Amino acid sequence: MNIGVLGTGDVGKVLAAGFRAAGHDVTIGTRDPASGKLADWLARAGRDVQVGTFRQAAEFGEVVVFSIGWAHARAVIDLANPASFRGKVVLDTSNPLALEQPGRPPVLALGHLDSAGEQVQRWLPEAQVVKWFNIVGTSHMVKPDFGGDKPDMFICGNDATAKATASELTQQLGWPPAIDLGDIGKSRYLEPLAMVWVTHLFNAGFNPNHAFKLLRK
Repeated sequence: MNIGVLGTGDVGKVLAAGFRAAGHDVTIGTRDPASGKLADWLARAGRDVQVGTFRQAAEFGEVVVFSIGWAHARAVIDLANPASFRGKVVLDTSNPLALEQPGRPPVLALGHLDSAGEQVQRWLPEAQVVKWFNIVGTSHMVKPDFGGDKPDMFICGNDATAKATASELTQQLGWPPAIDLGDIGKSRYLEPLAMVWVTHLFNAGFNPNHAFKLLRK
């Protein structure tokens, strides 16, 4: 499968390398592919990942991973051209975080009555957006292992086929099948759940070794 990854932060790079290792063809999108800022990562972890503009990555992908900081989310969609996403599954890892005080956990810029997932779906009405991988740190996004146990990934979106694709890709990265919470409006719950993860990160001295598990009886 061709996968386009928008964003060259830690999330984008980890997922791009993970999908390439799983056998997919991957293009990672950035504002300036000629800048050379990915050279060290490409040599170390991103071998065989192609680099292009945001638009090139979006056009390349049958599935597009949206891993952009919230402050730049709409601008990147415009640079990529909304038409580039038409008919595609968009895996949205974004959280609408805003920093209010240095050294303190960020806060949600959206909540209760809206969410980043819903915003992205409105911006891309002809795509099938799935909120995905927004509730775990980058160190455990690929092949997570907590003492032999694996955490769970919750997803939501409006299209059942898109969510099935998201769950299959989740498993290819070493996770159990994703847990479907329902329509994209359930991002209003998943994004605050990400804040639980972030708050614990701050409280635990920035140790990122935690994730969520749904226990069943």
